[in-house]
Order: sequence, then C-alpha cells, then structure tokens
Amino acid sequence: MQTAYTVLILLMLVSLSRLVGRVIPLPLPLVQIAAGALLAWPTLGLHVALDPELFLFLFLPPLLFSDGWRMPKRELWKLRGPILTLAVGLVLFTVVGAGYFIHWLLPSIPLAVAFALAAVLSPTDAVAVSAISQNRLPRPLMHMLQGEALMNDATGLVTFKFALVAAITGAFSLANASLAFVLVAIGGLLVGVSLSWLVGRLRAWMIARGWDDPATHVVFMLLLPFAAYVLAERLGVSGILSAVAAGMMQSWLDLLPRQTSTRLLNRSVWSLLEFAFNGLIFLLLGLQLPDIAKAVVSHEPSLWPTLLYRVLDVLAIFVVLLVLRFVWVQSIWRLSGWLRRWRGKGELTLVPTARSCWLLTLGGVRGAVTLAGVMSIPLLIGDAAFPERDLLIFIAAGVILLSLVAACIALPLLLRDIPISPDEKRQHEVREAWRKTCEAAIHALEEEVLAESANPQDAAQAALAAELKARIMSEYRHQLEVFNDSAEAQALAFQMDLLERRLRVKALRAQRLELYTLSRHHQIGDDVLREVLADLDLSEANLGPVK
Repeated sequence: MQTAYTVLILLMLVSLSRLVGRVIPLPLPLVQIAAGALLAWPTLGLHVALDPELFLFLFLPPLLFSDGWRMPKRELWKLRGPILTLAVGLVLFTVVGAGYFIHWLLPSIPLAVAFALAAVLSPTDAVAVSAISQNRLPRPLMHMLQGEALMNDATGLVTFKFALVAAITGAFSLANASLAFVLVAIGGLLVGVSLSWLVGRLRAWMIARGWDDPATHVVFMLLLPFAAYVLAERLGVSGILSAVAAGMMQSWLDLLPRQTSTRLLNRSVWSLLEFAFNGLIFLLLGLQLPDIAKAVVSHEPSLWPTLLYRVLDVLAIFVVLLVLRFVWVQSIWRLSGWLRRWRGKGELTLVPTARSCWLLTLGGVRGAVTLAGVMSIPLLIGDAAFPERDLLIFIAAGVILLSLVAACIALPLLLRDIPISPDEKRQHEVREAWRKTCEAAIHALEEEVLAESANPQDAAQAALAAELKARIMSEYRHQLEVFNDSAEAQALAFQMDLLERRLRVKALRAQRLELYTLSRHHQIGDDVLREVLADLDLSEANLGPVK
C-alpha cells in the first residue's frame, strides 16, 4: 500500500509542478528536481528505492518511442548530415575525450567505467531546450537538436551498454565491438520496424472488420514500445533502437484512414504519458539527491570538504563536455561549409556564426534519458559492488543540473537580440495544404452531384441532397477564401471567420448549459449526457482558441 501512496504523491507533484512552473520563471525540470529534493527533506522523509533494471525498462521505451513518433521526418532527412555527425560522431568523440578525462581526474573509476559514464552523459534532451528557449531558437537549429536528441539517445545508450559489458567482463576488442555495434544497431532497427508494421497491419485488419474501438487500439500503442524493447533484447539486439524505430514507423502507420477517434485519443494519451514520465524522472532525481550526496561521502572522514571536491569534479567534467561539444560543432560545421563550397552546392542554410555555435553547444542539455541510463547501472559485478556506482550517479545528476542551469542563464542571453519571426515557409505550406484539400473536397462533391443527376430519384430527396451539398460546398468555398493569397481577402475572411467562430462557440456553450439543465432535472440519463457532451466538446475543440 505504501508503494501506491508514493506513486500517487509523485503524480500529484508532477501535476502541481506544471502550475508552479507557470508562476516561477524556471524550466519545468528544475522545478521538479527542487520539488523532489524538498520531498526528500528529513521532515517529510519520502524515500524511493529504485531497481536499476526496472527503472530502465519502465521509463526508457515509452520516452524513446514518443521521441521517434514526434520527430518531423522530412526535417530529419533534410538535415541528416549535421544530425548524424552530432548523434554518432559527437557521441564517440565525447566517449573517448571525456572518458579519458574522467579516468585521469578520478583514477578510482576504471577506464571502461569512465567510458560508460561518458556514453550515458552524451544523450541530450530537446524538450528541455524547447521549454527554456520558449520556441525562439531558429527552426533549423531546433530541428538539429531534436534529431540529435532522437538519434544520440540510441547511440549513447548502446555505447553505454557496450562499455558496461567491457567493465563487467574486463575484455574489450575495438574490431569486435565495432562489428557487434553495427549488427546490434541494424538488428534493433529491423525488429522495431517489423513489429510496428505487424501491429499496424493487425490494426488495419481489425478496422476493416469494424473493430475500431479507439481504446483497444490505444492499448496496443501503449504496449508496443515495451514489446519492441523486450523482443529486441531477447534476440540479442538493441532494444533502445527498436523502441525508436517502432515509434518512427508508427508515425507513418498512424495516418491510416478511418482512425480519426483513435488518433485523437492517441495524441492525448501520449502527451499525458510523456509529461508524466518526464516529470517522474526529474522528481526521482530530486528524491535521490540527498541519498546520492550521502553515498558519495559515506566512506570519507569529512563531509563538506569531500562534497565540495566532488562538486568541483562535476564542474570540471561539465566544462570538458561543453568544450568537446563546442570544438566538434565548430569544426564539423566549418568543414561541412567548406565541402559544400568545394562541391559547388553553395553555403549552408544556417551560417555557422559564433552565436549559432554556442546556441547549438548550450542546447545540448542533459535530461531524462541520461538519468534513466545511469540509474540502470547494476549494483553488483558478481559478488562485488560495482566500482564507484554512487559517484557515477552523483556526476550524472550534477551534469544534468549544471546543463539545465547553464542553458537557463545563457540561452535567453544569446537569444535576446534575435526577433521572433514567423515561419513564413511553414505558414505557406499550411495555407497550400488547406487550399488544395478544400479544392479536392469541392471537386468530390461536384462529382457526386453529377453522378446523382444521371440517376433518376425521388424529387424531394434530390432537392434535399442538392441543398445539403450546396451548404457543405459553401463552407469549403469560405475556407478557400480564408486561405486566399490576397492580403485584403485574407483579412476580410479572417474577420468573418473569427466572428463566425465566436458565434458558434456561444451557441455551443448555450447547448452545453441546456444539457446540464436537462441532466439536473433528470430529463436525460448520464449516458446521453456523456454522448452529447463529447460531441459538443469535440465541435468546440475543432473551432480552436477564440479570443
């Protein structure tokens, strides 16, 4: 029963942290870490013991699946070169450079374990960066950070697992590890794509037979990342990459027809899960902070001097990670620009200025995946304790905190002079998409009119059908006016559209109040209330925000 109480308290804190974050001008992860640390204060004394394997299995698959689902695929492909250099090249560069530095700074940490720590410190968190920058980052930079966060989660954690195996077994061969890395990565991707495709085919088969209950399909989606992870691990390939690949594949399969209600429910459920899981990870970090600090100094004669030295060690490791990232970004960016000019392809889309390099460097915030990975370090190697496990967790937690604090301070300063300009290309694509889909709808209705005019039918029914089609077509023609290229026509159409939405919202809210009145007077049952209320809510949600 105590476990259930703890889970409920943590979920309540996750919800409250969002409200507190709106009042306090701090990123949500920092608020949640502070809330967890406060909850672990001796007077409150909440303690959560974490099983490393359970922590890894519970948190990583859904988070990685969600990242793969959400990543814009066209931008990922368009920026594949810079993203791959950051997600693969920078990870390996960080593992080698930071690994040797950690071993030199802290000789008590074996070299293989130092490599494992450097690998788990490589994954970045684009969600935290987006919250800190408040969507003011230039869009190409944001897409690069999103793509890097998606790919280096997998690269860093796979490298971390190889380094852990080397630390546990004491044997390592670069040639064998490189080959195994490729096989494990390809195998994980194939398992994730295949399983996701099979689930998609199963769902299409169910829908074709009328089994289209949204709740059933959403349960399949909730189980898919865990199934992809477990199946891949059982087959000896990367469960991490399998979960990512399953999410990316499912984002295509989610566009299947006749899944409107399922898509609506899916988005809501996954938004909730992503928020809850990310929040729980940072809360758990805060809860563990006192225990982590105590464990680091438990074998030392003095408390505060030792803790100060450990904090300085964390600061040194963070600075080295920052320097390595800046050197890599600056070097690769300039090399890419030189290669493009040499091949006659012109300059890069985003000019590599010092500011953009620092934005990309400081945008590499560490977050939930780093914590989930380091918490999965085993407690024992055989019968002996894992070397310096508490110190590794302390370093990872410190780096996460420092990266968040550094981004909170530096990113707003770097973005201060950059105006928030609308993404004209995206807005043009949105207008074109609406315009062409409206034209397609009008053509389809016109063809329906022509097809029915060829078939004799009852005059009353024909008149009713013609009136309804004219009404629907007038709505689509109004939408075409809204997305007209003329500025004057757009302004007039938007004014009419806003007025219409206000009137519709007013009418819908009047309907809702009348529905409540009917329910209070017991003129309708609860089942009727829920059914009609759901339709009214969906209609109002489709109208969008109305000022």
